[in-house]
Amino acid sequence: MDALQLVGLVAASAAVAGVARRTPVPAPLLLVAAGLAASYVPGVPDYTLDPHIVLPLILPPLLYTAAVESSYLDLRANIRPVALLSVGYVLFATVAVGWLAYVLVPDLPLTAALVLGAVIAPPDAVAATAIARKLGLPHRITTILQGESLVNDATAITAFKVALAAAVGEGVGWAGGIGEFGLAAVGGIGVGLVLMVPIHWLRCRLDGQALLQNTLSLLIPFVAYAAAEEVGASGVLAVVVVGLFLGHRNWQVDFATRLQEEAVWKMVAFILESSVFALIGLQLPYVVQGLGRYGIGEAAGYAVGVFVAVVVVRFVWVYPATFLPRWMSERIREREPGVDWRAPLIVGWAGMRGVVSLAIAFSIPVMTGGVEFPARNLVLFLTFTTVIGTLVVQGLTLPPLIRLLKLPGRDTHAETLAEAQAQSEASRAAEERLDQLLADEANTLPQPLADRLRTVLERRRNAVWERLGAVNDVTGETADDTYRRLAGEMIDAERAVFVRLRDERRIDDEMMRTLLRRLDLEEAAAYREETT
Repeated sequence: MDALQLVGLVAASAAVAGVARRTPVPAPLLLVAAGLAASYVPGVPDYTLDPHIVLPLILPPLLYTAAVESSYLDLRANIRPVALLSVGYVLFATVAVGWLAYVLVPDLPLTAALVLGAVIAPPDAVAATAIARKLGLPHRITTILQGESLVNDATAITAFKVALAAAVGEGVGWAGGIGEFGLAAVGGIGVGLVLMVPIHWLRCRLDGQALLQNTLSLLIPFVAYAAAEEVGASGVLAVVVVGLFLGHRNWQVDFATRLQEEAVWKMVAFILESSVFALIGLQLPYVVQGLGRYGIGEAAGYAVGVFVAVVVVRFVWVYPATFLPRWMSERIREREPGVDWRAPLIVGWAGMRGVVSLAIAFSIPVMTGGVEFPARNLVLFLTFTTVIGTLVVQGLTLPPLIRLLKLPGRDTHAETLAEAQAQSEASRAAEERLDQLLADEANTLPQPLADRLRTVLERRRNAVWERLGAVNDVTGETADDTYRRLAGEMIDAERAVFVRLRDERRIDDEMMRTLLRRLDLEEAAAYREETT
């Protein structure tokens, strides 16, 4: 793939993702559909998925952004259901789906079927969590789906390595498989634990150097992944551990770094996610051409069977894993909130597969020991159809299913009230600290400046409470909304004057940029308040 083709892929993917924001169709589904359509357009380059690019170069930053934005405390509180899905379910699906594929497809060796099971075992929860947030699912369900997606790739990749070794005749037994799994898990977590503290220390020591800190931030996921893989451990787990720790401690980094990091990583995640889902659709011609002795009709029949198996096996695991531990343990019933049949139904139906499954499938060697890997092309085809099937069928039906079940959504009024109370408590502490500082002669300020500090503090204290108040009968805005809108209009007026003065050569460009940056920071602060 040359530079122009790569630029074309990124540009087209971004354009389709932008269109998706104006439609009710989730962006991943529209991107996959666009990729499928584009794959048969004459002149479109061959974008064959390269696992040597996806796994070490695309997966780490996506995992890192998800980990940094996740809540360590929420994940720790839900560690049992997360572990049951990200480890238990993936191993169960590897064996169950693999065995069903072995029964369904004639002449498919059991070892090759288990490779297929490992490949399509891990759900990709990017689309599911996006839908969950958009539709206001209960916070606990969203946390569980996020936690599953952070760890299940590591489980699946390790299970794939064990199954592949058995398929190529390396004689991996139960003891060897368990040892491989233990090394990957313990080693990946260990590498993450070793790296996270010095990386955070270095980030804090680079205080005030936002450019250096952001450069370091972009390198972190690749360093963690490569270091773990170098010692035979799970790079996925290393990235997740480092990301969770840095996200939990992100408040200790200076504000300029946080602002820049948020913008940079949002852009990186948008580009990678858009390109990845488009790449999924673009694989169709390559996969179909490689079917060999299997006809399209025959392979399509197997694909339907495997898709049904994947869906059913997830429910077979999710419902017992949800209710059996609660039935058997009084401690679990006391510690965890009660659930009914609707929550596991949503979790079970949110098992959409993604690019990690395709990347693992493409890494299956064509030749092993001078012999062609059994049914490799069929495994690729079944992986592709399962990914597409789950994205289309489950992705399109998940939003109406959530609406139909009428799960209790997030209580926005209670959340705003909690935010207001937290801000009020913080403002009181800030006011006490301000009084202490102003009492010191070294901090003497003219009265107007001291009053301004108190005014800003009072404004911050009241802003959240005002969101709970009545709205304007004419505009439908709260007082806080109107305040922000008027402040924005005033900033626009100031910005226009600065530009005019620059054009009249009364100030130079450097001074104009300095003045505009101050306004930009004020506007950014107002926007962040509005969107929280």
